[in-house]
Amino acid sequence: MDFAGLNYLAILVAAIAAFMFGAIYYGALGKPWMKAARIKPEEAKMEPALFITSFVAELIMAWVLAGVIGHLGAGQVTFWNGIVSGAFIWLGFMATTVAVNQRYEGFGWDLTLIDAGHWLGVALIMGGIIGLFGVLSV
Repeated sequence: MDFAGLNYLAILVAAIAAFMFGAIYYGALGKPWMKAARIKPEEAKMEPALFITSFVAELIMAWVLAGVIGHLGAGQVTFWNGIVSGAFIWLGFMATTVAVNQRYEGFGWDLTLIDAGHWLGVALIMGGIIGLFGVLSV
């Protein structure tokens, strides 16, 4: 189950939870997101490859976040440290990347707020789950 401090069950559960969060989040904000992204509903293509890519990317994100949280040291993989680590990763890498990319792509701040809000939820969910598994496995 654990190899080099990584709990692969925690990583899988974190990725699944984050994927489910995204489905709910964009399900609720689909219309404003499409408007902000300048996508006409009739032109939207929700192909299986998009969902597969999303899940694989979130699995990689959970794996990397588990490694970051694990670097805090023995006994430090906790729910709270997972939340804090997720928030820092979001602020330093996710929110900034989304903001820069969308500025160069010519999108408005409405799209950035929707997308960055999604990634904040993903980072917090993943960090919390990974941290919780760290506490449970002690």
